[in-house]
Amino acid sequence: MKKYSFLLLTIVFPLFILGQQHITDTITRTATIKANVTNNSVLLTPETPALTQIAGAPKAFYTHYWEMGDGTYSTDPEARHTYKKKGEYEVKLWATNNYDTGKPPTTRPKKINITSITDDYQDEASMEDDFTLKRNREPVPEEEIVTILSYKNIKNYTTNGKIYLFYNEHKYKADNFELTETRLHHNEKNVSTDAFAYTKNVENNNTYLASTNSEITNFRNIEQDSTLKTNLPLTLSEAKSIYKNWRVLEFDNMQPEEERNIFFSLKTTPEMVKDTSAIISVRGIYIPDANYDNHKVKDMEMEIVTSHDPNKMSSNATFMNYRLVRFKTLKYKIKFQNNGEGPANTIRLETDIPDMLDKSTLKVLDMYPKCEICPKREVLYSCLDTAFTKTQAIFTFKNIYLPGSEQKNVKEYDSTKGFVQYSIKFAKDFHKTKTKSKTAIIFDKNDPIITNYSTTRFLPGISIGAKIGYNSFTDLRNSESYFIGATLSPYKSYRLYWQVELMNNFHNYDSNIEVTEEFVDGPQGFRFFQSTTTETSNKNIDWDVPVLLRYNLNNYIGLGAGVQNTISVSEKSTQNILIEQFDGDTSEGDPFNTFTETSSTNESFTNLRTGLLFEGTAGFARIGPSVGARYILNFEDDFNYWQFYAIWKF
Repeated sequence: MKKYSFLLLTIVFPLFILGQQHITDTITRTATIKANVTNNSVLLTPETPALTQIAGAPKAFYTHYWEMGDGTYSTDPEARHTYKKKGEYEVKLWATNNYDTGKPPTTRPKKINITSITDDYQDEASMEDDFTLKRNREPVPEEEIVTILSYKNIKNYTTNGKIYLFYNEHKYKADNFELTETRLHHNEKNVSTDAFAYTKNVENNNTYLASTNSEITNFRNIEQDSTLKTNLPLTLSEAKSIYKNWRVLEFDNMQPEEERNIFFSLKTTPEMVKDTSAIISVRGIYIPDANYDNHKVKDMEMEIVTSHDPNKMSSNATFMNYRLVRFKTLKYKIKFQNNGEGPANTIRLETDIPDMLDKSTLKVLDMYPKCEICPKREVLYSCLDTAFTKTQAIFTFKNIYLPGSEQKNVKEYDSTKGFVQYSIKFAKDFHKTKTKSKTAIIFDKNDPIITNYSTTRFLPGISIGAKIGYNSFTDLRNSESYFIGATLSPYKSYRLYWQVELMNNFHNYDSNIEVTEEFVDGPQGFRFFQSTTTETSNKNIDWDVPVLLRYNLNNYIGLGAGVQNTISVSEKSTQNILIEQFDGDTSEGDPFNTFTETSSTNESFTNLRTGLLFEGTAGFARIGPSVGARYILNFEDDFNYWQFYAIWKF
């Protein structure tokens, strides 16, 4: 019996332990495409894996992006499409998991074979503007996003033109994107990125060249449409100064009112900006007619995220240069989505305003749903109200209709989203500190949804200081020591920071006098008393390299402590020896014989000394002039000293 009990225990106990452990699911999630083809019409249905809800977030859900293989796309959960021509088409699906803890599922393309054309098909105009940039989702490191570039010929004649896509901004060290694939469906042609953009004035038969990496040659503006930009060389030059990479495409034979789409797959790199409140962008330039300079520019801003959450706060102030921000205007964007089963009539956004920002300079730049700014009196029409508390700005959409994503008969997913974009300036007095802001989003009387933190950070910057002063060696004879040097520290650090210095010391001092006395036996048994006096004078040029940690108590008082290494770059010593000989047993009276000896030595890079330092400064602690006193406690005897100095930090 005991034998069977032990056997049962050995089987059950490991299973019990296994049941208590969290087993990581390493299997990649996949979604599949079901296609129901009838003649040249197809109904596409996704089969997606179960969602894993983020705790505390709204209900998890999928959004969908389809490419039909013929240059069209759809964002419907179930996409219905009619093909114009026979042939085999490759349908692609990107399913994005919102409020879910895992990665988006991968999907294999689906081949659709169209063998007959029986359903009538007519192109329907879908573009409100003739040039747009869209994306299927926000960028997450190491995930793929798709940028949809759509363009339309609004002229009454067939056109040939060019398309530019710029990406990877210079302001970020690492590339944010790798362009992995460009899907073309209308015989667009890739052009070398070093090529010229040609425009031509047909009437005057002048050709103008706008090189993206050369000087502008024979440039001239031809104004054809007041709604378009006309200085193409300038536009290309500006784009190149902002972005590292670009793609150039040419298109031909575009019919009036024709609409086309180009699809760019961008793989987000692991090194992309880690701050999840950062705003990055890509830029498109559309030249509808290659005979003219006229063109349109579209910037598409994107917020870097770690998970797909439609409720988000972001800023263009992720990394800033503290020297240049005094007159900088910061931009923030608060995005939200109604995930309810019914419309929202009132949406309240309670957003933090850091102390360093001036609330009185806040301006609403854009919003959706589009409405007027509320007047001071109560009104019945739709409007956006802005109010302030001590630490927050409160944006309230009043009398609006924002449908819910779970609402019946709501097919357009983007119609359930909204945003507020605003600008704000710095206050008069602000310090170099990191800030964090978040927003509470309240739909009608529901519980608030809290966004991510939007952070602002300052680049370290460099402050170079010029320093001059006097060293007081109280234990050395006839010491005179002056120095001049430079300091290196972060620019206008708020409290705690490191500082490195290099100082050139000129130090003259005399060593302690040494006197030796002795009896000397001379010739023929003559004995006399001899006194030897040795004096040494030193002329040193020393390099001091202090490394210290400083702390600013306020704008005017600072303290510091650290270590200092000193090496004698040049050390000259002159030794004078005076020998005096006296009759008798003492040095009383005049010597009967006196003579002197002089010797000199000259050495380089000797006498390495290390010590501790402690200091205090008064004046302008962060930038500008100040004075200070420092005590250096050397580990070598007689070299403890005080240092008094003046410094100016730039």
